[in-house]
This record gives sequence, structure tokens and C-alpha cells, in this order.
Amino acid sequence: MPVAPASAEPVKVALVGYGFAGRTFHTPLIRAVPELALSVVASGDASKVNAELPQVEVIADPLRAITAPGIELVVIASPNDSHVPLAQAALSAGRHVVVDKPFTLSLDDARELASLAEARGRVLSVFQNRRWDSDFLAIRNAIDKGMVGEPMHLESRLERFRPHVRLRWREQAGPGSGLWWDLGPHLVDQALQLFGLPDRVMASFALQREGASTPDWAHVVLEHGARRSVLHAGMLAAGGYARFLLHGSGGSASKPAADPQEAQLLAGTRPGDPDWGHDPDPLLVYDGVSAPRPVPAPAGDQSCFYAAVARAVRSRGANPVPPAQAIAVMAVMEAAIVSAESGHAVAPALTESEIAAFSS
Repeated sequence: MPVAPASAEPVKVALVGYGFAGRTFHTPLIRAVPELALSVVASGDASKVNAELPQVEVIADPLRAITAPGIELVVIASPNDSHVPLAQAALSAGRHVVVDKPFTLSLDDARELASLAEARGRVLSVFQNRRWDSDFLAIRNAIDKGMVGEPMHLESRLERFRPHVRLRWREQAGPGSGLWWDLGPHLVDQALQLFGLPDRVMASFALQREGASTPDWAHVVLEHGARRSVLHAGMLAAGGYARFLLHGSGGSASKPAADPQEAQLLAGTRPGDPDWGHDPDPLLVYDGVSAPRPVPAPAGDQSCFYAAVARAVRSRGANPVPPAQAIAVMAVMEAAIVSAESGHAVAPALTESEIAAFSS
């Protein structure tokens, strides 16, 4: 892939979208990386953006923001059904691109974006920030250090207690709405990072809350040979569950509480502040005989994603979430939808070259 020459100047960034994701996650994480400079925000609410980011230019039209002078990296944090056309426009304009999850809403679109990025010689990455969560890092560490022997069973849960449907596009009927599109990409990506590609996917979705018009409950099982990943998301969980469970030939591990970074960001804590990413909840390791052994969880730091993107744009490091991995996630997401509709297990529709690219 052609690459631009290295530069000492910060990468100028245009952020498309200043809703929950753009404001809560992308903005503080981008601004935490010295190699990035948030220069433009595409938003129809200039007063809100200017009140919080007075030094940033606000442009209402996303296409004008994408092509603003000097912009090198475009971050797309707009509604899910806009990801593809905006990413296409940015890549066609010669910009590097980060797309919030879900990457796309179809496997075909994911492949087309990957091909366009390759043809244009641009970095195309997906915002899988939860790879840098303390809970995920703790479970990954347990696998890497053999704390449970041969790992065979993974349970990963992202649950909320929000019994009332809110008037947000994510919870209303429409393309890319619903809990599977919201939390599923994180669950799938983490499972693939830990256990690899599945042979088959079995899924069940439901609308459980009064007034729900799009699925707000998802239960998905990935078959990796004899291994299993059980992925679960719901909106009626007030407590009593663990974020991760891992069982293996030599024991088990449980990570009860979730990573604190989202709560910290909402509270105004930023990367570099005292206790940023610190997780007081330890991993609990069981050997089947003794009392559980607590193992401190590694500190999380989601800004590492953007630090890696900055290095990739400057040809100083690898893309942290390359298109091949995003395509694999999309294949599993799509297989789950087909499985939920048909009631049968479904194999992800990946080609041999895509499987090889994921593993490389």
C-alpha cells in the first residue's frame, strides 16, 4: 500500500458527528493524543460544539467537513446507516478514515470500503475501543498466562438496566438500530480476538421492554471447534452477572465488574488524569479446590486506539483494527441475524482469503 512520508506535524482530524459517541468517546480520546489535532467537527449544533471546543471549526455539512483544507483523518461518529457513504466520500477525497462501530450494515459494504481504502492507499480503521478495556485485558492476560489451562468456554456480557425505551435513534426501528448493532460489534470483536473465527453462529433476538420496536435482547453462541463463546446483551439487567467468565481445562476466571472508562468519561475524567482507567475490581481465578485468587486487572486506556491510528497514518506502526478484522466481525454480525431469523446455526460467509487475512 502506498504511504505518505512521515511528518512531525500532528494529524489534523475532522470528526463527523457530535452526539453521544462523538462527544463522550471520540473527542476526549482524540484530544488525549499529542500526535492528533481535532480541527473540524461536522455538526448541526454549532453552539453546543463551540461551547465545549471553542478552538475547533464547526461545519454543518459533513461532506464539506471531510474535504476541509488540511484534514488528513476523518472520524465518522454519525448514525450507523450513514457510515458507508461518509467513509466512501472521505476515502475518495484521499483522507484516512476511522469508522465507529458497526463498520457497516452489510458484509458487501464492508468489502467495498476495504477495497476502496486499499485502492486509495489510505488507512481505514474501526473504533473497537473496548480492546483497551481493563476487563478484556484481564481475561486476555488470563488466557495468555495459562491461568485456566486450555480455555474452552467464554461468556461475555454487556448489559444495562434501562427498562424504559428512550427516544434515541439507537432504540427506535430503523437501519442499524437495536442492541445487536449497538453492543454486538464489541462482543463479537473481543470474542474473535480471544478465540479466533467461529465455524458457526447461533443467535436469538427479542424485544423485551414495553414499547420496544427494535431488538433489545441478544444471545449469540459462537462455535470455534469444541470451544464456545457465549455473547449476551440486554437492557433489563439490574445486577447479578459477571462481565466475563472463562472456563478451561485447569480452572476458571471471572471478571465481575466492567471497565470504568465510560463512567469516567461521562464524569469528566480524561486520559492522563489520576486513576484514569484504573479498575479496582480484580479478576478472580478458581482452581476448583482453593478459594478464588484475586489478580489485579490491568489499567485500561482507550486512547491507545487513537495513538496507534496516529502512528499508522504517519507510517510508523500498524493499523490497530485493520479492514480484514472488521470484515470478519461483519460476517459474524450478519450470520447472527440470519440465524435469529431462521432458527438455525449459520457459518460466517467469509472467503478463504478473508480468513487468511484475519489470521495474518
